[in-house]
Amino acid sequence: MLRSQVRRALLTTLRAAGIFQFVARSTWRSQRLLILCYHGTSLDDEHQWRPSLYVSAETLEQRMEWLSSGRYSVLPLEEALQRLHSGTLPQRSVALTFDDGTYDFYRQAFPLLRGHGFPATVYQTTYYAQHELPVFNLICSYMLWKRRGMIVADGQKIGLAGPLDLHDEPSRHRVVRGLIEAAERDHLTGEQKDDLAARLAELLGVDYATLKAKRILQLMNHGELEQVARAGIDLQLHTHRHRTPVDEALFRSEIQDNRDGLQGLCRATPVHFCYPSGVHRPEMLPWLRAEGIQSATTCDAGLATRASDPLLLPRFVDNQNRQPIDFESWTTGVGELLAVRRAASQVYVPGTQGQVD
Repeated sequence: MLRSQVRRALLTTLRAAGIFQFVARSTWRSQRLLILCYHGTSLDDEHQWRPSLYVSAETLEQRMEWLSSGRYSVLPLEEALQRLHSGTLPQRSVALTFDDGTYDFYRQAFPLLRGHGFPATVYQTTYYAQHELPVFNLICSYMLWKRRGMIVADGQKIGLAGPLDLHDEPSRHRVVRGLIEAAERDHLTGEQKDDLAARLAELLGVDYATLKAKRILQLMNHGELEQVARAGIDLQLHTHRHRTPVDEALFRSEIQDNRDGLQGLCRATPVHFCYPSGVHRPEMLPWLRAEGIQSATTCDAGLATRASDPLLLPRFVDNQNRQPIDFESWTTGVGELLAVRRAASQVYVPGTQGQVD
């Protein structure tokens, strides 16, 4: 907390001194591409549940207004990468990417993008786009959060023993893990997992039918994907089941299934990829090349340059925890100059990696 306060005080001083605008107009910044990463835009209170992944609709509107009023060059991802490598980027270049392809993109982000005339890439997982159900592990986590502070005396109705303590995130995570392990052990189908989620909702006193009707934590369906694609949204690869197996055959199968699921929705064969949850390993790079992948984005903070590995492109992950000055610093390039490099970061949500189907 103290480090964040010191950093923001420094950023405030630099902005007041004109450094933000000086860097934004510099040749240095014009040779770099900022790839912005978003996950969800809240339909209700998801940004309070997962502020590291979600933004409110109001926050996203503020971000888009900043890019518009600051005359940032918001480019389609493929064009931006081509111009990055040819050295022809316009000043203050930005590409917008949205991971997962949830319904809230269609409902909240898509109208904002159209209103500002901004292109965007959606890295679309496809299993739950074909099965119009809430993502099991996420909806369970969300419902447990909705009842944070409870102690459920008997978990037998959902196959878990003993009292269920929902007071803090680690305790709720243990419940989610227990549900996932039970579903795996019993080889539950997607529909059976949804039945289990419904039983959890009943146990917690949550109106599951209303959550499903609101489409919270569901993906865009085929009709919605067709609509955004026709409007120019670029649909690209994010694996079929939102996982990155360490076995080559399974990894490549995820990409092939993902392509199959996007068939007929894309203007061309999708060749751009995003690592689910930001998880990437060196051995995955030749597997991606074998699948004809031309670029892959991470969740590692940074601006992309001509020297960046096209299969390890950095992005700035924006979320509800980011203050406006944090966002402004990265769009201008000051955030990159002040960044402390660490080991590759990963966007982690309990139970997401390899657990979406």
